[in-house]
Amino acid sequence: MEKKNIDWGSIGFGYIPTDYRYVANFKDGKWDEGQLTTDPNVTLNECACVFQYAQTVFEGMKAYTTEDGHIVTFRPDLNAERLANSARRLEMPVFPEDRFVEAVVQTIKANEAYVPPYGSGATLYVRPYMFGSNPVIGVKPADEYQFRILTTPVGPYFKGGAKPITIRVTDFDRAAPHGTGHIKAGLNYAMSLHAIMDAHRQGYDENMYLDSATRTKVEETGGANFIFVTKDNTVVTPKSNSILPSITRRSLIYVAEHYLGLKVEEREVYLDEVKDFAECGLCGTAAVISPVGKIVDHDKEICFPSGMEEMGPTTKKLYETLTGIQMGRIEAPEGWIKVIE
Repeated sequence: MEKKNIDWGSIGFGYIPTDYRYVANFKDGKWDEGQLTTDPNVTLNECACVFQYAQTVFEGMKAYTTEDGHIVTFRPDLNAERLANSARRLEMPVFPEDRFVEAVVQTIKANEAYVPPYGSGATLYVRPYMFGSNPVIGVKPADEYQFRILTTPVGPYFKGGAKPITIRVTDFDRAAPHGTGHIKAGLNYAMSLHAIMDAHRQGYDENMYLDSATRTKVEETGGANFIFVTKDNTVVTPKSNSILPSITRRSLIYVAEHYLGLKVEEREVYLDEVKDFAECGLCGTAAVISPVGKIVDHDKEICFPSGMEEMGPTTKKLYETLTGIQMGRIEAPEGWIKVIE
């Protein structure tokens, strides 16, 4: 299929509508067959549950072109599982995990012309989401739901590619724990907007959230997990029940241990020890890994020299190995790559 006439190298991380999106509806206790549609608009009653009580969940994933020309997506079964867990947490009906993967494949295939070419630095972002669609005024779950998938071609999440990220330790707390997945749509992303905009106004890219109970342990940022590297080359990630179970972070941990032979620790990380780490990065679907150059804890600055100009050496190896797996340059573990046929 001929690609759309888009300047792939200059697009940002924004919404560009594509030709098709997927829609399925839950009514009378069951999901309908679902279908592709060309209509990007959603029409809902003013009292729809999603507006009144934010009963909504979402996922984020990517499709891209590999070195050998195949269009693929990365570990969609884990996104399906996480959305199902998120739905259970918000008393929503689970969209079957096998149907989730099938719908993702169907939607990507229908928008093949929008999948950027290999080497462009761009990808097709895939956003599955679900929401309560019928009117609800009393505090209770909806009876009807809509599951949708939209796609949009995107460039790098953080402008400037490998530009180092500056982070402040914030006094803001999360409104609620993430628990199982992207429940943030209604509970946490919106509640973190004030904190992140306040950080931007003060010249920072992101916030570091600490645990709300003791304010001594590192949690995550508004949109990504932390990954640290010690001076003896151990990869460390924070362990907490209130941070997003990132698929990218889990994949990087596997890569560190099984591809690079590094020691890995998933444990509680105290703010006091961050100054002793050699490297720091943010990881997630959108950016994979972005190097952190500076963390500001009120009047104290923690600098990571290895991340000020480019990625630190270990972070770079992790990034290159994982993206090599995603792009088909390195053999992937079984089941990690879903080819869109």
